[in-house]
Amino acid sequence: MLTQNKNPKALQKKKNIKQTKVASSNKPVRRKIRIAPKANSPSDVNKLGASTEPQTFKLQKLLAHRGLGSRREMEELIAAGKIMLNDQIAVLGDRAAPNDVVRIGRRVIRLNAPEELPRVLLYHKPEGEIVSRDDPQGRPSVFDKLPHLRSSKWIAIGRLDFNTSGLLIFTDDGTFANRLMHPRFEMEREYAVRILGELTDEQMNQLTTGVELEDGRAAFTYLTDQGGEGANHWYRAILKEGKNREVRRMFEALGLTVSRLMRVRFGPLNLPPRIKRGQWLELDEKKTRRLLDLIGDYQA
Repeated sequence: MLTQNKNPKALQKKKNIKQTKVASSNKPVRRKIRIAPKANSPSDVNKLGASTEPQTFKLQKLLAHRGLGSRREMEELIAAGKIMLNDQIAVLGDRAAPNDVVRIGRRVIRLNAPEELPRVLLYHKPEGEIVSRDDPQGRPSVFDKLPHLRSSKWIAIGRLDFNTSGLLIFTDDGTFANRLMHPRFEMEREYAVRILGELTDEQMNQLTTGVELEDGRAAFTYLTDQGGEGANHWYRAILKEGKNREVRRMFEALGLTVSRLMRVRFGPLNLPPRIKRGQWLELDEKKTRRLLDLIGDYQA
């Protein structure tokens, strides 16, 4: 049981010691201060040095982050006077904040700051689906099975032709899509290829040193035999570019027919075995952040 000290002088002395200890233990607190890129006047900046105005970004950058197209495409729409910013026709050079009202036609676009994480879907494309929203032949589209987005659209990262299956990546962020697709980043594409027959050593050498196609020379950076049964033989092939039907055309250039083609990896992303054909999986926040760290230079 605790007893209470009733001596006033002792109590006061004890209180003073306690206050002294607390005061001596206090250390300066470091505060993270965000400085706005521009300040119109001293009154625009609060006591902490942070702007009271919301941070703004180039309009085309914000629209690209909403998955509406590339920055260049957004610049073209702005130049054509087809985008409204806060009830005024937007012009090139306009900056906007995430809370500004942007309209394209009758459609209201909700903006996100570039710091927000992109949404990333992994889709197991089956054969018999087209990577397009509009098809005159009315064939099934990969976009038919994706979740609905309100104020943006899904961007396919790397196309696959109608008869090719495997990994397709989708995002709602144009900058992220460009980072994975732009040729200068040389993102690897890995395929499982089945052909009728078997490659000779000479053909293996040709495919890795380069074969001439209508749109230029193409070569696998890696090609290995994966075995097979009967007339069919499997190979693992890696490219650092994504020309139209490139894998098939490379084999056809040597007089070989590809009977099955499946993409199993795009850059750092593999096709998860648990995703069945026609199904998709969305990366969670932890995996998305890890992906951004792996590819680096995301804002380029």
